[in-house]
Amino acid sequence: MPVPLPDAASVLLLPPDAAEVATLARGVISAVAPEGGLTGLQQTLLAAMFRSLTGFDVDPAAVQAELAARPYGARDFAQDLHRRDAAFRGRIVQNMVIAELVLDPLPAAVAGRVAEFAAELGVHDDLEDVLAGAAERGRRLAAIDFDRNGYLHDFDLGHVGHLHVGDGALHGPWTPVEDDPALAARWASLGELPPGTLGRGVFDFYRTRGFSFPGSPGSAPPLLAQHDWVHILADYGTRVESEIEVFAFIARANDDLHAFSLLAMVVSLFETGALAAGAGLFEADRGHLSQPGMTTRFGDALRRAALCTGSNDFMATDWFAVADKPVAVLRRELMLPGKSDEAVAAGSVGPWDAGGISPFQLDAGRKLAEAEGREYTGPSLG
Repeated sequence: MPVPLPDAASVLLLPPDAAEVATLARGVISAVAPEGGLTGLQQTLLAAMFRSLTGFDVDPAAVQAELAARPYGARDFAQDLHRRDAAFRGRIVQNMVIAELVLDPLPAAVAGRVAEFAAELGVHDDLEDVLAGAAERGRRLAAIDFDRNGYLHDFDLGHVGHLHVGDGALHGPWTPVEDDPALAARWASLGELPPGTLGRGVFDFYRTRGFSFPGSPGSAPPLLAQHDWVHILADYGTRVESEIEVFAFIARANDDLHAFSLLAMVVSLFETGALAAGAGLFEADRGHLSQPGMTTRFGDALRRAALCTGSNDFMATDWFAVADKPVAVLRRELMLPGKSDEAVAAGSVGPWDAGGISPFQLDAGRKLAEAEGREYTGPSLG
């Protein structure tokens, strides 16, 4: 039986203090440590996440040594969190899942233990079943499993007006739409907006990278294109490492815990390669979260999203409705904080910064500029 949720009189809604952070660290590490102990990536990732999300430093290695002398079980952990509501408990389980997702291969014992902790907390996410099943069978994750059990579990083709696709053009969430002149024209019209607006930023973002507008040949699925607006809003470049930051930001900004599956997808693609392909465009490319400084950047993206006002489903936002607003105004309205100094020092870059573009994108952007008879004015490789 899971530990019951608190009532309105006893629920604790304050941020965790140092003592509770220590409790959280013991619980998370107890759940995710494989036989032989935490991996190096797990240690740096957990340290960065605890620091960014709580403001307190945690030494995962020291916590693990403490647990060796005094184990800490799922039931005890859930009882210690008995005053925390479903949202808080769900976020803690998500932190566990992030730390298990970077294990390659994912041990069945770890997946089972995370599921046990989640059950005692009264948290159930179908994604846990996907991970546990894959770990038990020792196989790659399937993109269809992420779609059915995560953010897209209730995707409805009848409610996609925010994508502005023509009737009947979309057959699934990640379907490319390459023959919709009205949609392509809508995106192209963003170039008429003043510099500094969100829409003009997205227009320039596409042009400097040689991207095709949704609705035209070679374009990304319209749903995936939703995340491109976040690159401008939150100031992230377009190398793979920046894509991880963007999806960490998107997942944490949304109070619907199903949004976490988008981040799980990206980590599984770009760290372990446990997912071969996803989102109708991305293909596995391993080892990017392991790059120097990336755990700091990852944690900071979570922090920035957590501090935004309200719950924000950026993948379901009608961005064209706010395209004419200055980016600075939108950031103020969201109370979106800037990047931490540590994240910037660790290499976090914006879409216009040196290093904020991949070599392939730079080449495509330059070729497009040459074909159109204009000077290339986008970012450099750094």
